[in-house]
Amino acid sequence: MLRLEGVNAGYGRAQVLRDLSLEVNAGEILCLLGRNGAGKTTTMQATMGLLPLMSGRVTLDGEDVSALPVHEVPRRGLGYIPQGRRLFTGLTVAQNLEIGLAARNSGAAVREEVLSLFPRLRERMTQRAETLSGGEQQMLATARALCLRPKALLLDEPTEGLQPSMIEAIRQVIVRMRDQGVAVLLVEQRVDAVLSVADRVAFIENGRNGEVLSAEVLRADHSIVDRYVGV
Repeated sequence: MLRLEGVNAGYGRAQVLRDLSLEVNAGEILCLLGRNGAGKTTTMQATMGLLPLMSGRVTLDGEDVSALPVHEVPRRGLGYIPQGRRLFTGLTVAQNLEIGLAARNSGAAVREEVLSLFPRLRERMTQRAETLSGGEQQMLATARALCLRPKALLLDEPTEGLQPSMIEAIRQVIVRMRDQGVAVLLVEQRVDAVLSVADRVAFIENGRNGEVLSAEVLRADHSIVDRYVGV
């Protein structure tokens, strides 16, 4: 289980998150929805330790990962696929995957399992990441995170700018991770796509908690979504 407890965080003196609390269970997809600037990406960065917390804590299966050095957080099983992918573009597909494998000393069996999810990457192992299409780069960013054998997985706008076939491929992998017991925290602007995969949706507004509702309720009453993300 991934849990944020009373998290306050921001950039310098600019506080963004205010007493934010979230809980993502193993085998669950929790989608974080809110307007632009509401604090969604900040939540991801604070969870990973990329932003120091002003107060509060982040725990993974009961361990306080917010007390760890930032490089230790992935080693505990917290995977992150940031917006913009942030690959090592000058390295090959294989080398990017090796970096993911090394974080938790995963071996060839894990690499083969990940490549079975993304067979297109197997065909491009010797290509530099910068030569891949946008969809293939997103696949590589996802595959690198899965090489950690994550207990929890954070995805920030994973389908941004992708064509429908790539969106579906990423969606299938997210659902498969959930079915394998991974706790998934997903930020996604495409509301319909969110509601098709989410178990629950947590709204965030001005860095504070909004309602947390089942996706089933939101599919039946879209006006609640409009209240939080509408212009």
